Amino acid sequence: MIEIPSKEEVLAAHQRIKSLVHHTPVLSSRLINDIVGAQVVFKCENFQKMGAFKMRGATNAILQLSSAQKDNGVVTHSSGNFAQALALAAYNLGVKSFIVMPTTAPQVKKDAVVGYGGEIIECQPTLKAREHAAKIVGQRHQATFIHPSNDMNVILGQGTACVELLAEHPDLEVIFTPVGGGGLIAGTALSAHHLAPECRVFGGEPFAVDDAYRSLKSGVIESNTSTNTLADGLKTELGDQNFPVIQKYVEKIIRVQESEIVDAMRLIWERLKIVAEPSAAVALAALVKHKAAFQKRRIGIIISGGNVDLDRLPFTS
Repeated sequence: MIEIPSKEEVLAAHQRIKSLVHHTPVLSSRLINDIVGAQVVFKCENFQKMGAFKMRGATNAILQLSSAQKDNGVVTHSSGNFAQALALAAYNLGVKSFIVMPTTAPQVKKDAVVGYGGEIIECQPTLKAREHAAKIVGQRHQATFIHPSNDMNVILGQGTACVELLAEHPDLEVIFTPVGGGGLIAGTALSAHHLAPECRVFGGEPFAVDDAYRSLKSGVIESNTSTNTLADGLKTELGDQNFPVIQKYVEKIIRVQESEIVDAMRLIWERLKIVAEPSAAVALAALVKHKAAFQKRRIGIIISGGNVDLDRLPFTS
């Protein structure tokens, strides 16, 4: 079993990175409150550097490296937000980054990684190919591998969004996050456990990639046989670092349909007047779907990111 980080470690991560990331705003909408019958606040990580919460975990993980490790650089494999996060965090800290990306990754994301100073190594679009390429690059450059979600320093960094949210709204009874690789929900659950023990953490997950839901049911890490979901940031799976935290501190994971994700995304765009990606809308979709269970509660939702392809918006035709 892993050792669960302490309250001191949670707060130390926040202190460590706070000058290097944005303290993102918290918004609310009277109409959304009326729709769900509760008081809801949104922690808007779409305003984070590089557009997603993953900047927090990447920054914390690099800061925890030794001087020798920083000199040799860092490596990860990612097709999306963590690729950009690690590249930018490394650039800001004067560290070389090597980013393994599948050939199918959107060019706009590859361009962003290069713009942030990352060196891209392309591979075939399979997890096995990504892991193999990252291992080879790490050995060649003596670079330290940083996993996008299954690394405790990354998890602690992701949890700092919740630290900030609870500092502004210490009376929250419930917090929702989307669930993909498990880093955000694990970090959120850790922070809530230590800073607001009565606050319950729930996850939202698409039916199409419901491995986390099934993992909590079976007690072992499950995989997905398909990844056919609009929420492209949630196609990854849990790991042995975050799963024990999720098992211990997450109340429940609620699954949602693709149409419910689109509806929630539209609601965020129209009522909060902000850009949120499909993955970020999954948490609100979960709350809306089960709103009867959360009447008159004080609820926080973490909007995980705002990196969208404007040519492929799901509510346009």
